Amino acid sequence: MATRHLIRSIILQSLYEWDFYKHQEDLFKTIERNLNEFGLGIDEPEFAWKLINGVITHLKEIDDIIRKAAPQWPLEQIPIVDRNVLRIGLYELIYADHNEVPEKVAINEAIELAKNFGGENSGKFVNGVLGTVYKELEKIEK
Repeated sequence: MATRHLIRSIILQSLYEWDFYKHQEDLFKTIERNLNEFGLGIDEPEFAWKLINGVITHLKEIDDIIRKAAPQWPLEQIPIVDRNVLRIGLYELIYADHNEVPEKVAINEAIELAKNFGGENSGKFVNGVLGTVYKELEKIEK
């Protein structure tokens, strides 16, 4: 497994735990623990911290985007895995440096996380939401 994909998986696992416990856990301690347990040999741990700090910094905006892009799904009713895959994917799609993580890579990585960790239709759901946002971003850029 590529280092960044592994990092995204660990961040997803940590966000899942944090979200499951209604944000009562210390997210950064959870990430540190999970990186130490599952991320031995990761050669760019700074990517993990950049990713999680970005998601948390933009959490309100990201959640608002999810609400707009999937209006038929109240945020609280979206499965925890899918919700957090979307948070990671939207952060990378909208806020991350696109020279470091191109938009299509962000979308593909999120879809793979959803397929690997989510339910039967998670990949399609994540693809639909991120695809909608990507199309809107293209319109804005033009």
